[in-house]
Amino acid sequence: MKSLADNISFNGEHHDPHQILGRHRTIRLWRPDAKEVFVEIAHRIIAADRVTEEGLFEVKVSESLRFMDYRVYHSSGLLAHDPYAFSPVLGEIDLYLFNKGVHYDLYQVLGAHLRAHQGVAGAQFAVWAPGAKNVALVGDFNRWDGRTNPMRSLGTSGIWELFVPGLAPNEKYKFEIRTPDGHLRLKSDPYGYAFELRPQNSSIVCDISRFEWGDQEWIEQRRKNDLNRPMNIYELHIGSWRNYGEEFPNYRIVAHDLAAYCRTMGFTHVELLPVMEHPLDESWGYQVTGFFAPTSRYGTPEDFQYFVDHLHRMGIGVILDWVPAHFPTDDFSLNRFDGTALYEHEDPRQGIHPHWYTAIFNYGRKEVTNFLLASALFWFDQMHIDGLRVDAVASMLYLDYGRKAGEWIPNCFGGNHNLEAIEFIKHLNSIVHQRFPGALMIAEESSAFTGVSHPEGLGFDLKWNMGWMNDTLRYFSKDPVFRRHHQNDLTFSLLYTFSEKFLLVLSHDEVVHMKNSLLSKMPGSEWQKFANLRLLYSYMICHPGKKLIFMGGEIAQWNEWDCKSTIHWYLMQYPLHLGMHDMVRDLNQLYLQHPELWGQDFDWAGYEWIDFSDADRSTISYLRKSDGKYLACVHNFTPETVENYLIKLSHLEQVREVFNTDAAKYGGSNRINSEIKIVKNSGFMIALSPLATMIFEVDFV
Repeated sequence: MKSLADNISFNGEHHDPHQILGRHRTIRLWRPDAKEVFVEIAHRIIAADRVTEEGLFEVKVSESLRFMDYRVYHSSGLLAHDPYAFSPVLGEIDLYLFNKGVHYDLYQVLGAHLRAHQGVAGAQFAVWAPGAKNVALVGDFNRWDGRTNPMRSLGTSGIWELFVPGLAPNEKYKFEIRTPDGHLRLKSDPYGYAFELRPQNSSIVCDISRFEWGDQEWIEQRRKNDLNRPMNIYELHIGSWRNYGEEFPNYRIVAHDLAAYCRTMGFTHVELLPVMEHPLDESWGYQVTGFFAPTSRYGTPEDFQYFVDHLHRMGIGVILDWVPAHFPTDDFSLNRFDGTALYEHEDPRQGIHPHWYTAIFNYGRKEVTNFLLASALFWFDQMHIDGLRVDAVASMLYLDYGRKAGEWIPNCFGGNHNLEAIEFIKHLNSIVHQRFPGALMIAEESSAFTGVSHPEGLGFDLKWNMGWMNDTLRYFSKDPVFRRHHQNDLTFSLLYTFSEKFLLVLSHDEVVHMKNSLLSKMPGSEWQKFANLRLLYSYMICHPGKKLIFMGGEIAQWNEWDCKSTIHWYLMQYPLHLGMHDMVRDLNQLYLQHPELWGQDFDWAGYEWIDFSDADRSTISYLRKSDGKYLACVHNFTPETVENYLIKLSHLEQVREVFNTDAAKYGGSNRINSEIKIVKNSGFMIALSPLATMIFEVDFV
């Protein structure tokens, strides 16, 4: 118990205000903004005595008075029990696990949580700020006065905590932090579940446990899934997918249209550009300030839960882009959170990203990696998502990523690998797979780092095949006259295709920043551009690996993607664009119906070259196979029709063309193979359709 002198000298900056305020020999209240303060005791309103000019008030009570027997008034007029009469909500185990970096349910402990504590309903607040001199909770309930509700330090854990009885959902709040040099900083909650709509950035008390999920069958089935299944992902940015007549559509409205569209188009999953809260629209969500909050642009956390639930009920998986590589330096967020380099590195050679001028997480600090682990687990647990696509993995793996000599600090062995980041990634993938069987962890990793998708390596399920994408788009940009000199761009990927579990991507990154849309990348006349694009999509579907395309590509949009406008759906009134859309739909449905195209994506057992050497005609052919069934895929990368072209296969019984991108209904010249001649012991004869993919079901004797 503090002495009376200590009590009277209290100024709201004590590391443990509960030792002074609350129910002691008297009830002590700290109200520096008040002229008079009242307390309710046994349904009687009693005026408190001001005992210091700074704002300490007291009410003399009997020793038998319990904390449940009185209530106090907040600055807003809210009458509730005294916040300083309660013991900590967090226990020693919580603090121990957090400081060790293994509190996997941390999102249920830190942040703001509506709960009953010691039999009283209210909101518990907790924040990690070990360098702070003191921390106060501010919000509507105390008129944003940081003097009113100082928080309690929980020892060497670095966590500050306060339970506020009577608070309800939708209260706005922040943390007021006094830094080691005495400055005050107003910070949003790193663990907040909801935030104000930008440009405002207050955290919002939110109950995310109310939603009634109906996707139990989907979740149970997901536990049994492996990667030997079709996976055809539709990548999109929610705000610019369709025009709903408002600046931002609601998650619920989008859910219905998107699920129906994906079912019609044959997409198995959607991948959303980051929906985590972010301040700048033009960052597309990659500058995250709310790692536990769906952005308020499109609704509440419950609206987002509805979005996921509905897509699951309609048989569509949900993957989110997630950004653990860096964070923006906005002052209200993580940047120098307690006045020190807390989440980031102090040294800019480690702490500032040279490309984006953002802060890099300090993966060597257990509390920081625990923050990121908890964020990933939160989206699987509380939001029921099916996968995370981890952004910018290469920038995490290498200490010299984007840096010149002298601009980076080697690891303890003198190398350029970020050993702490590598350990974090392995830990991340291990605990996600342990807790959520069937969940997908996907790496956007652009280097030659080995073992990215191997259990004994980094442990991801899939890796974006950036090499295939770059080689393929470079090849397609060539005029067909010159493609004969670049056959290696087509065949090189098969030298490494089965070294990792790859996801083939034609993503948003390829249609922004003056790179042109996919259609505009294609050479030739208008007809040739469309034929080339049909060929590109079908070539991707036939190539080993899972698939992803970005919205707008399926209708052959001419313009680059712009996050401030929607896809140019009006193009569907024009035959070539409608034909492209129909071709993608039919091709996707063909993909789903044929295990040959996905049953053995990661093994040579599912692939066999027929001919890769016909560079003069810029043509390749190969078999895709699974469970005794075979598809012969033939690609002609020139606009020339070649009659009587021999596909060299022996022991044939029957051959049927099941798909041709040159069909008239897709905008092609309709040079299809309705009749196919089998040449005994040699193969089968076809006409090579111009700039087209031809797919044949093949039966062997």
